Amino acid sequence: MVSVFFQDAGKEKLSYAGEAAHIRDWRHARSSAMNVSNIYPAPYLAYLSEYHGSRDYFECHEIMEEYWKERTGDPYSGCWLVFIRIAVACYHARRSNWSGALKMLNKAAAEIEPERMDELGLDGRRLSAMVHERAAEWADEDNRSYSDLDFPFADSSLEEECKRICERKGWKWRRDDHLSEDDLVHRHSRRDRSDVIEARQIAAAAKSQSRS
Repeated sequence: MVSVFFQDAGKEKLSYAGEAAHIRDWRHARSSAMNVSNIYPAPYLAYLSEYHGSRDYFECHEIMEEYWKERTGDPYSGCWLVFIRIAVACYHARRSNWSGALKMLNKAAAEIEPERMDELGLDGRRLSAMVHERAAEWADEDNRSYSDLDFPFADSSLEEECKRICERKGWKWRRDDHLSEDDLVHRHSRRDRSDVIEARQIAAAAKSQSRS
């Protein structure tokens, strides 16, 4: 089932409060030898790498939506949702679905929390300004066009880790040659859904068996 965000396109865990403090404390002591991947959530690193590397905005949405749904009560829940909305907005805009793009980006602009984004290694105020500016550009029917909305990193260690992930996966960091890749641009309609179909068939069979 395609997420509601695409309707316009047809181990012991720390407490959440403790996790927020954990990230803040580390960012005040970046000079330590601690690995970035031990500080920021793995799905967040995966999202940022896909977003700036593969440019697969559909996959960005999938990664972050799954994580967001698992994190009820997370102090960064609003940030995860904003990241979902930005990825979906870019997906729509790249396909010239300006209605869907504006709907998502305007929501992101209204919900973004600069201070929380700062804690996640980004320049929150600058990101907020960029999202608002891009929404205004896309609202101009006579002059709008698509270009990537790259995030402003404040934590250089975070950015370098994402670059390393991209290098391992064979992706160019901040690539700009993806607009002609139809399988990427129209991913929601061309992805392999065999696993989803199989899962539904199994569930239907089990349901039928329970009734008999």
